[in-house]
Amino acid sequence: MSKKIVVITGSPRKAGNSFAMTDAFIKAAQAKGHTVTRFDAAMMNVGGCRACETCFKSGKACSFDDDFNKIAPAVLEADAVVFTMPVYWYSIPAQIKAVIDKLYSFCVAGKDIAGKECALIACCEEDDLTVLDGVRIPIERSAALIKWQIVGEVLVPGVLNTGDIEKTDGCRQAAALADKI
Repeated sequence: MSKKIVVITGSPRKAGNSFAMTDAFIKAAQAKGHTVTRFDAAMMNVGGCRACETCFKSGKACSFDDDFNKIAPAVLEADAVVFTMPVYWYSIPAQIKAVIDKLYSFCVAGKDIAGKECALIACCEEDDLTVLDGVRIPIERSAALIKWQIVGEVLVPGVLNTGDIEKTDGCRQAAALADKI
């Protein structure tokens, strides 16, 4: 069954390791017949949530008209949302964190977004897999809050420089993630 998948990336490095895994996932998902819409948050203008709680009152997800208003309709229509990112200082990069924070707009406006599938693709410089907890745990907790089902995670430690991902099975794991959606 073909699904609508939204992929939201959090790296500004187009030739980087998380992008390589993202590309592998997208290629595999499209080969399975899924429709994939990609948003590269680091190349977009998404400001932080201002907690004004006027979400969707202007007809758009965010009253402060930024690029989240391009992402929100795709998320509403999606069957699955995949977040991809590197770890920045033991946490989620600011570029994608603003998008994740603005998911709050759906809750404020009473939009039913429950029941979607969700997945995470992430990597980090250090060899210690627990470094990825700063990304993994917030995504898992956020998914639970909005009643999304985590269908898979690809967590790859020990990659920093462009191309390091090729020394791992990260791209293969990311492509295999498409089988879980």
